[in-house]
Amino acid sequence: MGKASRSKGDGCVCGSGLGRAACCGPFLDGEAAAPTAEALMRSRYAAFVEGREDYLLATWAAATRPQSLALEPDQRWLGLAIRATEAGGPKDQEGWVEFVARSRVRGQGVRLHERSRFRREGGRWVYVDGEFPGA
Repeated sequence: MGKASRSKGDGCVCGSGLGRAACCGPFLDGEAAAPTAEALMRSRYAAFVEGREDYLLATWAAATRPQSLALEPDQRWLGLAIRATEAGGPKDQEGWVEFVARSRVRGQGVRLHERSRFRREGGRWVYVDGEFPGA
């Protein structure tokens, strides 16, 4: 199922408590760039929910970006919890966001716990790579 079943008027799937138009929507729709590493992290989660491979690749650092992604069509995203952030503010050049994203694939629960590294490239935040605490 990978795609979101919400309309643009509903709350943002990233769990911020804001509506999509006031949260990840402008980033996903190309109307604005994420101002912080956490905002980019949230918008990338929303892109997974919406099946937006284009956005995921466009917000991935050139040095670590894969040629393509194979998004799981049967993956249903259930929620995102931000555990911690370090740097990644509007004036920083690098930052980290630790999160847990939950999903379900063909009846199996999946929990992704990652500490993601972000940096600015050309003035925009991009995802660089991540480590998996406790793995």
